[in-house]
Amino acid sequence: MDVLKELPPMIERHELKYAIPYTYVEPITNFIAPYCSLDHYSAVEDDHYYHVSSLYFDTDNLEFLQQRLYGKDGRFNVRARCYGKEGVAPYFLEIKRKQGVTGVKFRATASQDEWPHIICDPSFRVSENESLKERVAKERFIRVATSYDIKPQILTQYKRRAFFSTVDDYARVTMDISMKYRSQSDFNMQTNDAMVSYDNETIYANNCLSDATVILELKCNVGQVPTWMLDLISFFELKQQGFSKYVASSLVSRVDNGIEYMSGDRVASGF
Repeated sequence: MDVLKELPPMIERHELKYAIPYTYVEPITNFIAPYCSLDHYSAVEDDHYYHVSSLYFDTDNLEFLQQRLYGKDGRFNVRARCYGKEGVAPYFLEIKRKQGVTGVKFRATASQDEWPHIICDPSFRVSENESLKERVAKERFIRVATSYDIKPQILTQYKRRAFFSTVDDYARVTMDISMKYRSQSDFNMQTNDAMVSYDNETIYANNCLSDATVILELKCNVGQVPTWMLDLISFFELKQQGFSKYVASSLVSRVDNGIEYMSGDRVASGF
């Protein structure tokens, strides 16, 4: 996906998440139509959804997961991401830090030849032919991978409908459905029948019945929330909530095999 390669190595933005019913997808699509267009990869799909796969890394004692469970400010995820059903390069190496509702994402790109050596091979060196920005981004990821001794933990996949603003410097709307996971101890990003669905009502509502099956996310520059986004929130009476695909899939996988989603204060001893 050539356009994705052009994303900047660091993105700082407001990120607001909402769990919504699937019946909201088309009305929201219509509501934002005057301000947004489908991004290229949604536009070329018949149903306007494309596949996203993320391999999450963590320490042996799941330090990153525990930071997220207890809402530590400044917490971060470390992951590799790819697009499409095949799970092939390019792989986007991301460190995503969360500070309140502000997210900062650092991103580097790994080719098929570099994967997974850039993470697990101590002798790996970034090519001098890379641009300065790309070298800095890769070396940052390598530094975190080495200092935390990260290892693959869980692979997630979902389908995303994505929009970009045509009237703002930067604003995006994404809607994610069909979330799946697979416990993972290697670097294989290809999905298969072992992927397990975990997007049921319990992960959206913390053990309460809910008709939500979609994660809506609104993203914009810090301090520049567009008026149309505020109108969208008001019109559909959206209630902001935190949601982490890494946390949700990890709890389902590690705690109770998907029988019942358990909130963070009930699972601390499980780690």
